[in-house]
Amino acid sequence: MTERLDGVIVATALPYAEDPNAPAGLRPDLDRFAEHCRWVVDSGCRGVGPNGSLGEYSSLTDAERREVAQTAIAAVKGRGIAVIGVHGVGAHQARHWAELAAEDGADGVLCLPPTMYRANRGEVVHHFREVAKAGLPIMVYNNPIDTKVDLTPDLLAELGQIENVVAVKEFSGDVRRVLEIRAAAPHLTVVAGADDVVLESLLMGATGWFAGYPNVFPAESKQLFDLALEGRLDEARALYEKLVPAFRWDSRTEFVQAIKRSMDYVGRYGGPCRPPRGPLSPEQLAQVDADMKLATS
Repeated sequence: MTERLDGVIVATALPYAEDPNAPAGLRPDLDRFAEHCRWVVDSGCRGVGPNGSLGEYSSLTDAERREVAQTAIAAVKGRGIAVIGVHGVGAHQARHWAELAAEDGADGVLCLPPTMYRANRGEVVHHFREVAKAGLPIMVYNNPIDTKVDLTPDLLAELGQIENVVAVKEFSGDVRRVLEIRAAAPHLTVVAGADDVVLESLLMGATGWFAGYPNVFPAESKQLFDLALEGRLDEARALYEKLVPAFRWDSRTEFVQAIKRSMDYVGRYGGPCRPPRGPLSPEQLAQVDADMKLATS
């Protein structure tokens, strides 16, 4: 397996159009979504990652979820890579989504441990072994905050022995993990998963960024990524200091709403979210806008 799933991959937000016949009165706006996928890649990012948490995969019907993946794959074909979220409650669901992603021409998949269930070590290993049978490169996703399952460096070393497991999206928020993972599983690509520790993670040896705020700042995010990997720390820090107040929303409960609001702020289309995500409070809106004012000043 040669694909490392590195570089800046955008966890793409999903736009909706009003439709009284759709769930919650909102249907995925696939034309607008395709345009957005092309825009972030044409702005310098390596690829797109639909059907993640930011893509509101858990609020989609099965048919919508596949259509979103197919739209992203087609939109960036020949431009960049598409890494599809295949998260599932059990191994059979995640494997099913991975098999569909392979059938539709994806370049790789992003996969959480079992969702809605606090799996033990053996169950986690079984989960990823099943997903690997689809034949695509896998980026395992460590998000202990939401899943209550921590893919520790020693567990990642075991998962890394599974054929097709090539990378880990690290979202614990603990930048010490980067060096620990590199020591325990040196063959895995370490991917920064939280925007508000991305510079720290890259300086410690991460070579990927599976990112939320590049939906808003794709060119600036690619510039930050390049500056960090090139060791141009003064320039990277100056850029990061402007962006990181906005980036902190990526690690908050309302990260989807905040990123969509930030897209609206810069003249892109973010729009509403489906339930269970509701609107930001007036205080949150004011804070997002203040953070975006700093980022765009």
